[in-house]
Parts: sequence; structure tokens; C-alpha cells
Amino acid sequence: MENQHNFQICTNCVMDTTDPNIKFDENGVCERCNTYYKDILPEWNKGVGKERELKQIIEQIKKDGKGKKYDCILGLSGGFDSSYLLHFAVKELGLRPLVFHVDAGWNISFAKENIEKIIKKLGVELKVEIINWEEIRDFQLAFFKSGVSHLDTPQDHAFVAVLDNYATKHNIKYILNGGNISTEVIVNPNSWGYWGTDRKHINDILKKFGTIPLKTYPFTSILRRKIYIPYVKRIKVVKLLNYIPYIKKEAEELLKREYDWNPYPQKHFEDILTKFIEGFWLPKRFGYDVRKPQLSSLILTEQLTREGALKKLEEPPLSEKEGKDLFDQIASMLEISSGELQEYFEMPIKTYKDYKHQDYLFDFGAKVMYRLKLDKLIRK
Repeated sequence: MENQHNFQICTNCVMDTTDPNIKFDENGVCERCNTYYKDILPEWNKGVGKERELKQIIEQIKKDGKGKKYDCILGLSGGFDSSYLLHFAVKELGLRPLVFHVDAGWNISFAKENIEKIIKKLGVELKVEIINWEEIRDFQLAFFKSGVSHLDTPQDHAFVAVLDNYATKHNIKYILNGGNISTEVIVNPNSWGYWGTDRKHINDILKKFGTIPLKTYPFTSILRRKIYIPYVKRIKVVKLLNYIPYIKKEAEELLKREYDWNPYPQKHFEDILTKFIEGFWLPKRFGYDVRKPQLSSLILTEQLTREGALKKLEEPPLSEKEGKDLFDQIASMLEISSGELQEYFEMPIKTYKDYKHQDYLFDFGAKVMYRLKLDKLIRK
């Protein structure tokens, strides 16, 4: 937990020294804010003036997809960004995406309802990939036993792998990604987690804590993702929301109005496990509040005031009762007692460095992607 005597918070956003690597200038403004104003905002311009670029991209997607059933692929989690992206791609751009959803067994009920509503009204086909529950449960439990903070790896890895598999199987050259500068230019600090596609790291944790072989779980790797998919298969990831003035409040109102879409109290709360990890486990065990980068992104893109963000942070992400109920529910779904889960909560904190890893490869790749302007999200 953060030592209050050394605590410092950015004077411009709400990032603070719960990220041990954060740096401030002489005015108390963090490096992430300065990077945004200096390197990102001048070129991005909040999505304004990008009409010609967007038109060229869409024309190319449609041209390459001519004669095919689908011209692109889109993974729909049921969350805010992917739901709006589906609306935008189909209703406003006239694209024909293969829409798929990965069901890892942790969906919140009304997230399924949100998916069904938007799929039905848009008249698109949805393919659902169901991950073997016993395998994902054991995989997830292994990460709890490991003591690390990046507990979302088992789910996230499956989502990425399935997406790549669908694209290659159906020979679709464009993957539509809901990642965007407007609502997530500042992502979780590197010190709070780790890369989800480091197979060396994953395999070491599974070897130490897994109990069953993962025969059907869809694995991928950094080489497949960054080399084979883009350069051998020529599949491009396209972030369409960066080419428009994407305002969260306006987009949310549209989803509610057009699709009777039910909003979530926090980003990523469409999933029971992620809600538990980000709303309870990370802040209480590690002192990491993922709302800080989320709210800081909105501050930088002028969708929220710093005062408004600080007020939101005065309240915990979950009430005590909701946190306790989720704790017991997660334990039950993992098929362990609440007492055993409490033991993992109280065990010594571990990081990815306590296990085999290839962080040098990922850090190098991230720096190259940023310098080549292929990834504009600020990762520090």
C-alpha cells in the first residue's frame, strides 16, 4: 500500500504514486499528461478532421471484402466501447462484420441482454465461442494461487486468441478494435500488471499451480500476434473510434436510446470476475484503483473535470456488502471455500518477476509500436 508520507498526485489528472514509476515535472504534472499534450493531442485532435482518413479506410475494407460474407471481424464483449463500435460500423459505415463473443463463464446476466438487444436490432449474426469451464476455472485459480495482480490474464488471453483464430480461419483481413484514445489514452500502469500473451510466464504459473491439462483452451503467443498475424497473414487491426469525435456520454445516450442498452457502473463491469478483480481485489490487496487511469483519460480529453474525478474517487468502487457478496460468489464459482480465497488474498504479494517471463521482448515491442505511432495509448 502507498506510504502516505511520500504520496503525490498529479496536479492535472488523478494519477498518483500508487504507480511507483510515475514521474512529475516541476509543476507537479505527471509524465503521462505531458506526453499526451506534446505527442498525441496535436496529431489526434480529438478525432476532428479525420473524415478523409476514415473514408479511405472504410473504402479499402469494403473493397478487400467484396464478394465475401464478411469484410471485417469484431469481438463483442457486451461492454461500452465494443457495443458502440458495432453500432458505428454497421449502422453508420455500412460494414459487414463477423461478430463474435467469447463466453468464459463469467458474464453478468444483463451483459448478455445488452448483446442480444444490439445484435437483434442491427440484424447481424453472432457467433459465440464457449471456453471449456473446467479448464478456464483451473487456469484462473492458478493465477489466484500465484499471488500476482494480473488475474485477468486467463480470460484476456482467450479473447485475443479466439479473435486471431477467427480472422485467420475466415480469411478476414481487418479486425475492428474498440480501443480508443478518447476514453483510455492512459491505460493501467505497467507496474500494476503484466502482458497477457507471454506464454513463458503463463506456462510457468500453470506448471506450478495448475492441476489439469488445458487441452482445448485457445492459446496464442506474442510472435503469432505481432509477426504472423500482421505480416504473414496481412491482417490489420483498425481502431475506428480514433477517427471520430468519440464522446463517452453522447455514445452512451445513443446506446440507451437506440438499443435499450443498460450501462454499467464502471468500465469492464460487464464481467463478474473482472468486476471483482478491479472493484475489490486490486484496490484492497494491492492498492491499485483502475478508475484512476480511466478517469484521467476523461480529464485529458475534456470529458470530465479533475474535481469531478476526485469526487468519484472519494467513494469505493464497490460497497462493503457488494464486495463481500462477490467474494463469496467468486470462491463458489472457483469451487473453493471463501476461507481458501481469503488465504490467497492475505498471501505475500508477488509480481511477474517472481516467475519466468520475457518482459524485455514485450517492453521493446511496446516502445517500437509507440514510436512508429502504431499504438497511441500511453503505457508507462
